[in-house]
Amino acid sequence: MAQDDVPQENRPQDVVPAQGGDDPALRRRVSDLEREEVADILRDAAGEGRLSYTELEDRLETLYASKTYGELVELTADLPNGPRVQSVPSTTDPQYGGALVETGPVVNVFMSESKRMGNWLVPQRQEINAVLGDVTLDYTEAQIPYDDIHIEVKSILADVKIRVPQNAIVLLDSNPILGSVSEQEAGLKAVPDPNAQPTAPKRFHIRGTAILGEIKIKRGPRLSKRLGLT
Repeated sequence: MAQDDVPQENRPQDVVPAQGGDDPALRRRVSDLEREEVADILRDAAGEGRLSYTELEDRLETLYASKTYGELVELTADLPNGPRVQSVPSTTDPQYGGALVETGPVVNVFMSESKRMGNWLVPQRQEINAVLGDVTLDYTEAQIPYDDIHIEVKSILADVKIRVPQNAIVLLDSNPILGSVSEQEAGLKAVPDPNAQPTAPKRFHIRGTAILGEIKIKRGPRLSKRLGLT
């Protein structure tokens, strides 16, 4: 029987049209953090009466099996606040001197150490997996082309330090298991640069899981920088 011959009441009601086709952004692999963000959107929609309980269960099941950004877009295409396809006019920006990176390479550390400091180009999304090691990410001197930065950290018997700009807005989602996740304030501000232009604060969405490990979010430049020694 052709689709047009199927009675309206017998047609699937919870089918969301696919979007974007071959858009590379839609083929990007998604992280557990992104799935959880969409899960919150779906639960909120059900609480507002936009989805029935059955529809919520069906979409959550599809969500946790999803692998690409395009699948997340499809799940929330008929809801407010869901992920959308954003048009990017160019893959480079002269202001930052190179190609912008939406998702950075995963930082995997096992019984070793990894540091990103100084002047480096920040990806919008960063995943860190540290086991019996040390990781330092310092964003205070970095080039940050995005307003929102998403960082997902898993620390197992490891020490992870994330240093954000003094005026950054930190949105922390912590899950310590016999470990600790903490945000610290800088005790001494950096020596102000009279030629520096004021910038709008960046928002850091940090999700940290510490299992017998430690995740520290620090604010402001390193001590040597704050004292004007470097």
